[in-house]
Amino acid sequence: MPSQMLSVIGWRDTIVALTGWRRRGLAFIFGGLAVLALPPFHFVPALIPAFAGLSWLIDGSQASRSGARFRWLAWYTGGGPKRDAYRCGWWFGAGFFLFGLYWVSHALLVDAARFGWLIPFALAGIAGMFAIYIGLAALATFALSGEGPARIIMLALWWVAFEWLRGWLFTGFPWNLMGTVWTFSDAMIQFTAVAGVFGLSLVTVMAAVAPAALGMAGMAKGHKYWLVGLPFAVLGLLWAGGALRLAGASDAMVDNVRLRLVQPNIAQADKWKRNLRPRHVQNLLALSRSDGGAAATQGNGAPTHIIWPETAVPLFLQSASPAARAIAAVIPPQGVLLTGAPRFLRRAKGGPFLWNSLHIINAKAEFQGTYDKHHLVPFGEYVPFKSFLPVAKFTQGRTDFTAGPGLRSLFVPGAPSVSPLICFEALFPGRAVAAGGERPGWLLNVTNDAWFGNSPGPYQHFAAVRLRAAEEGIPLVRVANTGISAVVDAYGRTLVQTRLGERIAIDSALPQTLSSITIFSLIGNKAVIIFALLYVILLYGFPYLYIRRQLR
Repeated sequence: MPSQMLSVIGWRDTIVALTGWRRRGLAFIFGGLAVLALPPFHFVPALIPAFAGLSWLIDGSQASRSGARFRWLAWYTGGGPKRDAYRCGWWFGAGFFLFGLYWVSHALLVDAARFGWLIPFALAGIAGMFAIYIGLAALATFALSGEGPARIIMLALWWVAFEWLRGWLFTGFPWNLMGTVWTFSDAMIQFTAVAGVFGLSLVTVMAAVAPAALGMAGMAKGHKYWLVGLPFAVLGLLWAGGALRLAGASDAMVDNVRLRLVQPNIAQADKWKRNLRPRHVQNLLALSRSDGGAAATQGNGAPTHIIWPETAVPLFLQSASPAARAIAAVIPPQGVLLTGAPRFLRRAKGGPFLWNSLHIINAKAEFQGTYDKHHLVPFGEYVPFKSFLPVAKFTQGRTDFTAGPGLRSLFVPGAPSVSPLICFEALFPGRAVAAGGERPGWLLNVTNDAWFGNSPGPYQHFAAVRLRAAEEGIPLVRVANTGISAVVDAYGRTLVQTRLGERIAIDSALPQTLSSITIFSLIGNKAVIIFALLYVILLYGFPYLYIRRQLR
């Protein structure tokens, strides 16, 4: 047996034999190590020791505990291998989410006098809560498979299953899905048009955990090479298929549409100060004018459609006609402005109501359409269980936002219809376009990432949002208060992009949507189930006669 393989077997034996705080501490380190693969770092090889190590720790749950393997009572009494497997997964998740989401603390520093003291509790609470998903994935992996190749495969399947659950349970938080580690490669993300980001997560975790097989002393060498080689071969095929798809990709743009993306770069601490509101509006107006310093990056000509970010205007525009008229002065004669702004309505009964909205306004200060954000951020835009929780939301104002009716496409004069996605809403795979009805010509994500400072948060957000374009085969335009603003074509390729923390306006043409609907658009997240079944057949079924004894 090669000496390299013997050394891997030794590493595995050492990790399997760990007990107590050493097991939990190493799981925490492995989870933190996996963060290096996420945007903006993209050091994808870090996933191999992280996931292989997690697999060996799960194996150690059986090797280092008593024989009460199927006695569920052990879960409650504190002993037993199932609880130990859960603990390993939970500590891995704690490291993964603590280091992957530490930037949440920047939001609490915007009003440090009121919320700064919450930082350690918020970080510990967020990491601990989301770590439960990975703990349950480790528990299911251990409980439903024996040590060997089955457990390696199960870990990848259960990881993605709980990623999916995290994406919708308790309003959902599909942030830092493992498929986003490939957003540095246009070729790799083409697979999301077939199986979505969850499908890309599956092949990624399968390849990352597969080298754990090299540490198993009792497994035949040929079987090890099959288990390790096939997932990496699949990754290679996905890259080649994506490159081939892009080689024939269209660069066509929509005729007579010229977008101006306005990024005002307003500090979050200053955004809602009453005495600074006129300055903020003047900043937006100056960048929107034809001589406002925009970089002509895609084609030529004056802008036809101006886009401002989420809550760009610190006013209730529908009740502020002088402000609406001032804004209309910079709108092209036959064009429109698409802007985020709060919307307020006081009713005799049940009010007041406050919405986080997107307005379409023409050069006559007429409102051509309005979309209200429907997927709100807990504690940022509303307080869940408010009658029981004596806390305030972290954003400006005491009134909670009201959820809008849901996804919809808006008619845009002079341009294809658009599906608006405000901030958080663009994170959700399979929920970028309203079910039924006409397919929109583009997706528009307006956001305000100034909350997260100069941290990995805005890069992670943009990476996740960008995948909606590749999944749906529909171009995406993103306009942020302080970055990252961008135009992404229907293949997920970034055509123009701003930097974080710069005041700028950029011009771009609008890419055309794909003429054919993607597979993901047709079947959504169910595509990953089909792909997972095919994967298991390849790993289990094809070599079954050869490895039958090892799978018993």
